[in-house]
Amino acid sequence: MSAENVSGLPYDIVIVGGGMAGLTACAYAARAGRRVLLLEKEPVLGGLVQSFEREGYTWDAGIRALEDSGIILPMLADLGIEVDFVSSPVSLGIEDRVIPVDSEANLDDYRRLLEHFFPQSREDIARILKVVRRVMKHMDVLYGIENPAFKDLKRDREYVFRRLLPWLGKFLLTIGKINRMGMPVDEYLRSLSRSQTLIDIISQHFFRKTPAFFALSYFSLYLDYIYPVGGTSTLPQAMASYCSEAGAELRTGTRIVAVDPLARTVHEEGGAVFSYRQLLWAADLKTLYELVGIERLPSTRDRRRALARAALLEEARGGDSVFTLYLGVELEPTWFSCKSNGHFFYTPSRRGIGPALHEKLDALLFEVESSEDADLPEAVRNWVEHYIRHTTYEISIPVLKDASLAPKGRSGLIVSALFDHALWATAQAQGWYEELKTTTEEYLIQGLSGSVYPGLRQAITTRFSSTPITIAKTVGSTDGAITGWAFTNRVMPAVSRMQHISRSVVTPFPDITQAGQWTYSPSGLPIAILTGKLAADRMTNRLRDQEKRRT
Repeated sequence: MSAENVSGLPYDIVIVGGGMAGLTACAYAARAGRRVLLLEKEPVLGGLVQSFEREGYTWDAGIRALEDSGIILPMLADLGIEVDFVSSPVSLGIEDRVIPVDSEANLDDYRRLLEHFFPQSREDIARILKVVRRVMKHMDVLYGIENPAFKDLKRDREYVFRRLLPWLGKFLLTIGKINRMGMPVDEYLRSLSRSQTLIDIISQHFFRKTPAFFALSYFSLYLDYIYPVGGTSTLPQAMASYCSEAGAELRTGTRIVAVDPLARTVHEEGGAVFSYRQLLWAADLKTLYELVGIERLPSTRDRRRALARAALLEEARGGDSVFTLYLGVELEPTWFSCKSNGHFFYTPSRRGIGPALHEKLDALLFEVESSEDADLPEAVRNWVEHYIRHTTYEISIPVLKDASLAPKGRSGLIVSALFDHALWATAQAQGWYEELKTTTEEYLIQGLSGSVYPGLRQAITTRFSSTPITIAKTVGSTDGAITGWAFTNRVMPAVSRMQHISRSVVTPFPDITQAGQWTYSPSGLPIAILTGKLAADRMTNRLRDQEKRRT
């Protein structure tokens, strides 16, 4: 039964995807008085902004902390949504040395940390940190005001004249400087240092081939981290409540299997058909182009544009994914707080992973894909062991941010390492996926117990993990990616310049708009929210224009 048959009218806006982009668009479209239906394939909303409870602990399943970036807090204030946040300070560590990152002054601590392990590279380190300080000034401009997308520019004249207009000139100048730092961070660092190990230690914090500006801006972003009281899912839950109260209809467990842009309908796996006047696709973009009947588009121009975009997306790879280990331990939160803050980037070895390790994995996977052996190959096991011993971990300890997120006297750890989806897809196809999971868990526990957390293994009472396959299955992202497209793609299949971000929501399909991390690169939660707002504005404006033409 179609939604049109039930109500007699199509929905003004149907949104596919209940992550933060979809929820943001839903909130603004509903506030504008539009009849909105949001469809999400999973049983819960939030996408990669998600947390869950297990054995008395609250765990974050996706993002570990939020970067305001002049977007999240202004969006919530504009909608009147109240979410309690606490600061989420970061620590950085190598081997036995850990520093806090609470202010720009900690850059001197970071310099001393690097100089301790790389005394022969003092001049290189000074050059690198000089660039980091310059990038931090650029970031002060880039996110120096509340994003104008969330301000009423017609009514808030003080904001326009005292904040926005003086900022705009600085923004345009800064964008030019940012664009000149678009090369991969490892290549950029090679212009500042000959020490490959030093380059590895800095660049392995980030996704492969991350643009230099994006990577070197992270010292600023660390200072911007906030955490929702109650866990990260507090944010999407508050957004969903707002949407429902504003009159939007939210349906979870609803997987879309076809999109008909001519009939303006989306078709659900169970047979339901939903009619729309405007459609927002806030899910994986490859899926959209697989579900739309491009050949049926009446406009030759639209058909050509859609086929070209589909071909580009077909060869594109999603960005890096993560393996995440969840540990519940019988150790007091103070046992951890005396070592680091609740958000901790830790590298167990000063040697770094090395420049050729990823290429070695590609060669290994090529060799094993033709094998019929159901056991984990020793060469792959050795690769994983070396990688885990030398890569950088992101460690989140929720109880250090909110004391209610673990049983009394215990602590929960969320330990992640970047991983290529291809390794786990091969493991699944070859039959050694579970063995690889267990092996990776063991190496991570060994790495932590043998370095920053001696005795950790003996205190573990709860242990489980997720892989890039888990993310691809639950979130639906291409290659289990957590921030959109891989920087290793030959051509980036998304808008990648901030001054052009308004174009990121446009598709070649009539009355279909897009939003989310797949529409702009490099991306993250603030971009998902911003594109959701831009998409809502575009759709509501198009509906208003259509209604004017009818009258």
